[in-house]
Amino acid sequence: MAELKRSRGTRGTGRISASVRVYQFKITLKDVEPPIWRRIQVKDCTLDRLHEHIQAAMGWTNSHLHDFKIGEARYGDPMLLEENFEEQEYEDSTRMKVSQIVPKEGRRFRFEYQYDFGDSWGHEVLYESCLRAEADRGYPNCLEGARACPPEDVGGAWGYREYAEAIADPHHERHQELLNWSGPFDPETFDAEAVTKRMRKGLPNWRSWV
Repeated sequence: MAELKRSRGTRGTGRISASVRVYQFKITLKDVEPPIWRRIQVKDCTLDRLHEHIQAAMGWTNSHLHDFKIGEARYGDPMLLEENFEEQEYEDSTRMKVSQIVPKEGRRFRFEYQYDFGDSWGHEVLYESCLRAEADRGYPNCLEGARACPPEDVGGAWGYREYAEAIADPHHERHQELLNWSGPFDPETFDAEAVTKRMRKGLPNWRSWV
């Protein structure tokens, strides 16, 4: 626990050499109770790569569109969002890096990550600190978190509430129907070590399929 408390300390980026900087974020799924969240550490990367880390950490399958809202600016992948990239005045998430958006003085700040524009899964991303990489620790990693990621295409936060209620009650009229659709599901399941392995494995390179 002492190690986690140290890791939450906030430090300005200028005090740490760029080559050994690690950025710590807490990602929380919005409008869901009890909270579903992850605390992760990553090295400097593009927002596009941060998207992949969030997908892997939360347990999503990268099956839908996504974007970031940071301040008044929105960031997205120009290849994925080509139909409305210019119209929506997106900035390029494949070029903007984490080190360019975090406050240099080290203060915490929040921004938004949205996944699946249909189900509208909103995530609050809290930048907590910039740390010095530890020689005996690999990156990226998941320090801690809570609860399982909802199933894909469940209908957003509202649909997930209905789903979780039905799955938990064998007498619910939709219990068997939803169980057949999703398979076994335990909303309390979380394993930081398994999440870290998934983050390091990364997502398939979909650009190679285009």
